[in-house]
Amino acid sequence: MQFLLCLVSFNLFQLVDPISKVRMELDTRVGAPSYFCSLLRHFYPDFSTSLGVGLKYDKHEKLHYIVRGKKSFPVTTNGHFNFNIKGHCDVDKEFKQRRSKGAAKLSWAILNFQKEQDVRLKIGYEVLEHIRENNWTFNANGNGRWNVRFDL
Repeated sequence: MQFLLCLVSFNLFQLVDPISKVRMELDTRVGAPSYFCSLLRHFYPDFSTSLGVGLKYDKHEKLHYIVRGKKSFPVTTNGHFNFNIKGHCDVDKEFKQRRSKGAAKLSWAILNFQKEQDVRLKIGYEVLEHIRENNWTFNANGNGRWNVRFDL
């Protein structure tokens, strides 16, 4: 039996610096990281906007620099149904190869779906399905790929 990837995600120095985030994938077959990302994020509550900058390492693409942004527009007055746009750009360490990507999606938060359990449903332009319950996330796309994540 062989396990390929295990995802670990946590807020680094959560008590000291709540805007630092680290995400890592571990290849359990060889015991080495296959993906590592460190991101500094800042949320602007008056504008429902967040911005982030950081570094990303992928065993295939090596080191990249990242810039991200996200903006949320409430559809309802209670804030449980939103229209979100986001984009990101990553550049290789020589600043020669650049990839940009954007997305638009609708998000619906169902608070107390069951006792002390919240559920968030998202659907976007890539036929991306995303269901989140507290720290568990289920992702599926139109190509039949799916994954389950747990955020520590």
